[in-house]
Amino acid sequence: MPRKSPHDLRTLQARSADLGREFAATARRTGRKPWTREEIAQGFVVDVGDLMRLVMAKAGRREVKDVDRKLGHELADCLWSILVLADAYGVDLEKEFDRMVAEVGRKLARSRFKRRG
Repeated sequence: MPRKSPHDLRTLQARSADLGREFAATARRTGRKPWTREEIAQGFVVDVGDLMRLVMAKAGRREVKDVDRKLGHELADCLWSILVLADAYGVDLEKEFDRMVAEVGRKLARSRFKRRG
């Protein structure tokens, strides 16, 4: 079996889950409740809003200092949330991503065929 890259999806998902467990342990140590899956999803929605603000800044619609660094960070935040949620719900993202890409590819191919015919 080929050795996994430190940046392949499964490794990133495992690293994200580890960080999520660290967040939960820190919350417990400080007397707070760890976030539930639903609260992580709510946090993701907030991150998407932050991402949109940065996308608007890149389009010249808002003024944000250091927008490129912040955009990269926010995209990574969003990815982290997705990876943690996939782990929390037992979703194999590699498999599901491949399935989704294949399904969309088939739909696009049918669409192209219909336009020609």
